[in-house]
Amino acid sequence: MAKNKGPKRGRPPKDLAGDVQARILDAAQQLFLEKGYRSTSIDEIAETAPASKPTIYAHFPGKEALFTAVVARTINELTDFEGFSAQGRTLQDKLTNVAKEIVERFIADTLDLTRATIAEARLFPQLSRNVHDAARDRAAGAVSQILDDATQRLARSPKGPFSNKRRTATAQMFMDLILLPMLMRSLMGEDLKDLRKELPSFLEERVNFFLAACEADWAS
Repeated sequence: MAKNKGPKRGRPPKDLAGDVQARILDAAQQLFLEKGYRSTSIDEIAETAPASKPTIYAHFPGKEALFTAVVARTINELTDFEGFSAQGRTLQDKLTNVAKEIVERFIADTLDLTRATIAEARLFPQLSRNVHDAARDRAAGAVSQILDDATQRLARSPKGPFSNKRRTATAQMFMDLILLPMLMRSLMGEDLKDLRKELPSFLEERVNFFLAACEADWAS
């Protein structure tokens, strides 16, 4: 009786022979989130990808490098605002629009990965810190662009919170105001549907507070 000649274990069939590195990262991310970093093996990643272990090691030195790459890829995708244009006629409208986009992306797409990163903070202390910094700083770039555009229209002191020297720090403060509370609540297990219902009023309150603080800064 003839044996069924399927593809060898760990070798991708022709219809899966696309981007090998992306397949490896997809498999690693799936397993890290399902089982945790410590309980996931390179053998399991190789079988899930599918890809041979030598192929995996040709792209990544080991499991630590894979975990770091998975986190970096997610943050890069999450904070890619190229081509994004905040809608609205007023500065308040534009800030509310970009804030909604930022919060929605984070609470919808990164909770499991953030939890996994926190769980491994002792093993990857620098990575855990970098996740927060990279996410905040890159997303703040979209806010900074709005503040930059606003300086062209607002008759305010050139040394105020939207100035070239202070704009990045101001955008980061905005991020802390609108993102951290919602992210922490979602990480603590609050229902995402409830958070989304609350989001419009939450953002209106935070954006108004932010702009009032900027006005006070200009007036001082």
